Parts: sequence; C-alpha cells; structure tokens
Amino acid sequence: MTSQNPVAPLAGRVAVVTGASSGIGEATAEHLASLGAKVAVLARRADRLTELVSRIGKNGGTALAITADVTDVQAVRAAADRVKVDLGGADLLFNNAGVMLPAPIEELATDQWQHQIDLNITGLMNVIGAFVPQLVEAAAERGVGDLVNTSSITAQNLFPNFAVYSATKAYVTHLSRHLRMELGQKKVRVSAIEPGIVGTELQSHVTDDGVRQWLAGSKEIMEWLTPEDIAHTVGFLASQPARVNLQQVTIMPTGEAS
Repeated sequence: MTSQNPVAPLAGRVAVVTGASSGIGEATAEHLASLGAKVAVLARRADRLTELVSRIGKNGGTALAITADVTDVQAVRAAADRVKVDLGGADLLFNNAGVMLPAPIEELATDQWQHQIDLNITGLMNVIGAFVPQLVEAAAERGVGDLVNTSSITAQNLFPNFAVYSATKAYVTHLSRHLRMELGQKKVRVSAIEPGIVGTELQSHVTDDGVRQWLAGSKEIMEWLTPEDIAHTVGFLASQPARVNLQQVTIMPTGEAS
C-alpha cells in the first residue's frame, strides 16, 4: 500500500455512504471527500443527493449520486454495479442508513417495529451483501478496505421505550464483531460506531409524545453531538495505518451519563 498524503489521507480511495441525504451520512460524505476520497452517496431523496454532490464538487471533491432504497435488494445491487463501473469499486463503506422510532412496547406499534427492522437490519445486510465483495477485492489489491457500520449507544445501555430500536442496533454491533473475524484476515477492517445523542433528522421522526418530551428535555441540559463529530470519527478510522482497526467506537456527548 502506498504511503498516505497527510493533506489528503484518503486520496485514491472510493467511499460509499448510505443514508447520505441528511445528518450523519451527509456530513460524512462531505468530510471523506475533503480527505481526498471519491464518494458515492446513496439515499432515496434524489434532490438532496444532487445538492450534496454539487456542494462536494464546488469544494474540489468528486461525488456520485445514486438514488436507492437500501431495503430494495435489487436497487442496492444495481448501485454497487454502478460504483464498480463509474468509480472502479468501493474500498470504504459507511453503512449508515437507519431510523429510530421508540415507543412503549405495549402500544403495539407493529408497523414501526417492522420499519426499524427492515431498514436497520435488512437494509444493512443488503448493503453488506452488495459491497463486501468490492471491499475484499480492493483490500487484496491495495492492502486495506474499510466497513464502518452505524450502531448506537442503545446497543449497550438500556433506555425506556427503545426496545426494538435498541435490539436492531445490538444486532449491528454484534454483527460487526463477527464480520471483523471473517474479513480482517482479508485486510478489510470492520468497525461499529456507537454514538450517543446526535442532532439529526432522526429525532423528528419520533412519534411518541413521551419520548419527544424526553429528547427535548435532554437538549436543554446537555449539548448534543453534531453530525460532523461522527463524520470526523469515520475519517479518523479510515485514515489509520492498514494495521490498525478500531473495532468498536463509543462516542458520547460530554454531558450524557449513559
């Protein structure tokens, strides 16, 4: 593997970011591009992706917009084919698309349960299935590949009314540790990022009044993380020497106790 350029440590790399139309995904796509990577941005909202790609281009980066719903396995496979053709294949995947819909289990919000499972688990697996072959191929050629999955502090800690969401994120963390065993021998680093509260669109999707009030109260007593905080963490992981793999990173607001 060639030595890194300290100004553009990801120069020559190709990154794929899912959930890139807002929040953590959007910020991470911009940051990885600023570090020199070519970035393919995936999400459902084409207009947001167009604006993001334009902004990256104006800042001197290279980006490709691909409109896709990660729960649609055929769409994700088509996206992977396009990344291969247009950018030469991915060697960095930030698997970030997800949704948070907490509510008391007794409300039996089964549609919300299924939506979280479909996006946070099935969508995650669709993306892994489509892009891991590219990561393995790139690692064999260039000496390193990266798979970074967005989990949550809820994968470790207990929060009232977050049972289903927490379970989907526990899946992400545990899966990541297993994949590291399989893929690390092939020079693909696997990391799970477990953030505490990050100010994104995620909170606006919450429908339960009790949880909404809890979130509003927490914002008054502590400063939440920003999407850029997570973006810089992903950039740090991907910029490490090939021998270094941070398998699990918990990043919390300073004022968040658990």
